[in-house]
Amino acid sequence: MDFALTDDQRAIEDAARAFAAAELAPHSARWDAESHFPVNVLRKAAELGFAGLYVAEDVGGSALSRLDASIVFEQLAYGDVATAAFISIHNMASWMIDRFGGEEIRRRFLPKLTTMEYIASYCLTEPGSGSDAAALSTTARLDGEHYVLNGSKAFISGAGTSDLYVVMARTGGPGPKGVSAIVVEAGTPGLSFGAQEKKMGWKSQPTAMVNFDDCRVPVANRIGAEGDGFRFAMAGLDGGRINIASCSLGGAGLALDTAKAHLETRKQFGNPLKDFQGLAWRFADMATELDAARLMVRRAAHALDAKDPRATQYCAMAKRFATDGGFEVANQALQLHGGYGYLADFPLERIVRDLRVHQILEGTNEIMRVITARELFRQ
Repeated sequence: MDFALTDDQRAIEDAARAFAAAELAPHSARWDAESHFPVNVLRKAAELGFAGLYVAEDVGGSALSRLDASIVFEQLAYGDVATAAFISIHNMASWMIDRFGGEEIRRRFLPKLTTMEYIASYCLTEPGSGSDAAALSTTARLDGEHYVLNGSKAFISGAGTSDLYVVMARTGGPGPKGVSAIVVEAGTPGLSFGAQEKKMGWKSQPTAMVNFDDCRVPVANRIGAEGDGFRFAMAGLDGGRINIASCSLGGAGLALDTAKAHLETRKQFGNPLKDFQGLAWRFADMATELDAARLMVRRAAHALDAKDPRATQYCAMAKRFATDGGFEVANQALQLHGGYGYLADFPLERIVRDLRVHQILEGTNEIMRVITARELFRQ
C-alpha cells in the first residue's frame, strides 16, 4: 500500500494548484457576489485538459484516471468551490458521451466539449423525482427519426448557458429500464428554461429548470442503446461522487489554512489563539478529519479505476464522509474566527455556503447510507 503520489500526479497537482491560484482564487469573492459565471476562465481550464479529464485522447481528452481527476478537483476547489464543481459536472456529461456513445456522436460533440467551446449540463433530477431518480417522468416519444421530449428537469447547473444537455428521459415503460440518455442541443425548438434560482451557495454558476415542450431531437443524439440511460446515469454518478467529495476537500483545505493563519496571528488575553489548548485540539481534529476524508476519496477513486466490485460502495462512503466532514471543517473554521468568520471579508462564510450543497447533490448523504448498507448486505 503506497500513499505517495507519482511524479506525474505531483505535476498534475502542481498545474491545477497554480491555475487555481492565478485564475480562480483572486476572483472567487466577486463571482459569488455578482453571480457571475466565468465562462472565459472555464475555457482557460480546458486549455490545460481539465474539461475532458477522463475522456479518450482521440477526441481531445486527457485520458487521466479517476484518482488523477480527484487530485485536480481538490486543487481547483481550493481556489473556488463553485467553479470547480461546475467543471466536474461538465466532465461527467462528457464522459457519458465518450464512454457509452457511438463513434458518430463522440466525434460530433467531444472535440468541442474538451475545449469547452461547448459547455455541457447533466439533466437527471426532476421536480417530482429527486432521490427516487428512476421515477422520472420526462418522456421521449419516438416519431420517425426523432424523439419528441416533454417534461422538466430541476436544479440544473448551467441551464440557459450550456450548449448541450445530457437528458435522462423515459422512452419505455416504468422503472430504470425504460430510461434513455439523449443529448439535447441549445436552440432546439421546444427547449426552454425557468428563472435563475436564488441559492444559498454556488452563486457563480447558473441554476434553473430545463423544460421540454414537444422538443424534437434526432435519434442520432441518443447515447448508447434505448433503455440503458439510467444505467449510464448511475455509472456517471459514481465518478461524480468522487469529484464532489474532492471539491469538498479543496474548500475545507482552504478553510483549514485560513483558520491556521488566524490562530497563529490573533491574540486574546495576551497570547495567540494557538496557545489555547481547547482551540489547538479543535484544529487538530479538523486536520485529522480532513486527512481521513482524503484517504477515503482516493481509495474510492482507485477502486473505480481498478473496476473493483466494491467501487460503488466506496464511492458512496467517501462522498458521505468527505462532504459531511468538509462542511464541518469549514463551519468550525468559521467558528474559530468568531464574528470575523461571519463577514464576507473572509472566505469562510462563502466556503460554508458552497460546501453545504455537496451533502445534497450527486445523491443526498442519506441515499449514500442506503447505497452503502445495500452493498454491504450483498457481500
